[in-house]
Amino acid sequence: MAMASDFYLRYYVGHKGKFGHEFLEFEFRPDGKLRYANNSNYKNDVMIRKEAYVHKSVMEELKRIIDDSEITKEDDALWPPPDRVGRQELEIVIGDEHISFTTSKIGSLIDVNQSK
Repeated sequence: MAMASDFYLRYYVGHKGKFGHEFLEFEFRPDGKLRYANNSNYKNDVMIRKEAYVHKSVMEELKRIIDDSEITKEDDALWPPPDRVGRQELEIVIGDEHISFTTSKIGSLIDVNQSK
């Protein structure tokens, strides 16, 4: 399994609509810092930003899940591209592997089943 300094995970999902740029994003940094941001302008909500450090066992569990899923062997070339509905991004650095996926927002199991 990768050393702590060789691990990074970021997920983003968002869109630009009648309430502006709305999104949710989180990242786990190599030092165990978890950063979270949620921006919704619905009813004039303000952006929520939180930071916390997670225990190394949480980081190890994230690495295990990623290793077990074999997501680093995937390719997003045939995934639906981002569109007016929105976009999702997943970036992972684990060991000497660095992947970055981008696709449209997936809202249902039908969307998943229709993608390749």
